[in-house]
Amino acid sequence: MHKPLENERVITGGIVLTMDEDNTVYDNGAVCVAGDTITYAGDAGGIDAAMAGRVIDAAGGIILPGLINTHTHAAMTCFRGLADDLDLMDWLNNYILPAESRLDAAKVHTSTMLACAEMMLSGTTCFSDMYLFEDAVARAAAESGMRAVVGEVLYDFDSPNYGPIDAGLRYTRELAEKWQNDPLVSIAVEPHSPYLCAPDLLEKAAAISAEYDIPLIIHLSETMTEKQGVFERYGKSPVAHLADIGVLSGRTLACHCVVVDDSEIEILRRFNVKVAHNPESNMKLASGIAPVPAMLEAGLCVGLGTDGPASNNDLDMFSEMDTAAKIHKANSLDPTVMDARTVLKMATIDAARALGLDHMTGSLVVGKKADIIIVDTDKPHLTPRYDPFSLLVYAASGSDVDTVVINGRVVVEKRRLLAIDTDRIMAEMKALSDDIRRMHNWRVNRVI
Repeated sequence: MHKPLENERVITGGIVLTMDEDNTVYDNGAVCVAGDTITYAGDAGGIDAAMAGRVIDAAGGIILPGLINTHTHAAMTCFRGLADDLDLMDWLNNYILPAESRLDAAKVHTSTMLACAEMMLSGTTCFSDMYLFEDAVARAAAESGMRAVVGEVLYDFDSPNYGPIDAGLRYTRELAEKWQNDPLVSIAVEPHSPYLCAPDLLEKAAAISAEYDIPLIIHLSETMTEKQGVFERYGKSPVAHLADIGVLSGRTLACHCVVVDDSEIEILRRFNVKVAHNPESNMKLASGIAPVPAMLEAGLCVGLGTDGPASNNDLDMFSEMDTAAKIHKANSLDPTVMDARTVLKMATIDAARALGLDHMTGSLVVGKKADIIIVDTDKPHLTPRYDPFSLLVYAASGSDVDTVVINGRVVVEKRRLLAIDTDRIMAEMKALSDDIRRMHNWRVNRVI
């Protein structure tokens, strides 16, 4: 019998999905938290909550690990809806990159705070970010109370943040050293892609990843155009190119991997590369459908991500799970692929593993950090409740999240965001979007 101490909190009164190695479920479950750490996860009958400092009643809902977004560009909330319905290269080169040239740390901080509010309210407790002015992203995550893996995007041309690439590599080292002991924020090395990064840059990025033992996160084989361009330049596919120059390792997280064949999947498996799957962005930009069932069959670790809010256009991981499950069924004409349990793992424990964080988050296991959400199932669209995994993946949405705990801190309670002043952030974003509209004299969606 676990007897919570006065400083412990108990979350009880609902189904607990631990997402542990055995997918253990407790129909009448409880989770105890002391400080930032889980001290008990099991049947509610196994605790004596009388002495607990606080009891949080799940009211018959579902208690599970917070969702983990393995790939996004959080500050692109400021570009949401700016340039939709375009080809990826047109969207990137003619709209997004020119707009990004006007960004600064303050704009990125405001935009990331808005993203953190959106993510927390929809049950995401950790995100992996690649963007500009990433120290501002790290500060926003820390201030809002979100767990995050962040890295400055590196590419061959000058950045509006650091200027030339040598300064970008120094900036990455400075980030790694500044945030190395933070309880919420960790750093990754993030070269943009094989088509925007010369081999020398990629090799230097890989060396920093090895030196600091931190992830290397890169866009990889996202479109057929990218794959053909890399082949024309280097005589091999993007995956084979990275393997040949020593970039791939167990620290590598490859984002997208839409256009990969069986031989390339085997290369990724051989190097223990993890994959971030972003189905909604890949659909919206018409990049294609990543062969995720084949990756899973090969034994790859695949996490789920939204990509940026300018190419998705939301950060709702529940929506992403629903899409991930269905698109592969339709693509393969096989209703058994990407079952609900598999997809929920991709948004929790497998996502944590993809980011190298599975020792601390992704499942409700004693000793891990308390990153926990409660989904309110007392709603018509979540009734009846036969299988909680299916309910979460196919019927629930981010707006059904009632309570969010990150690192032991309650940041959302009864749908009320405690960690961020959302009215202030939305007002700041309105002013920022007005500036963007004036700067570029653009008509949203090219319609007045």
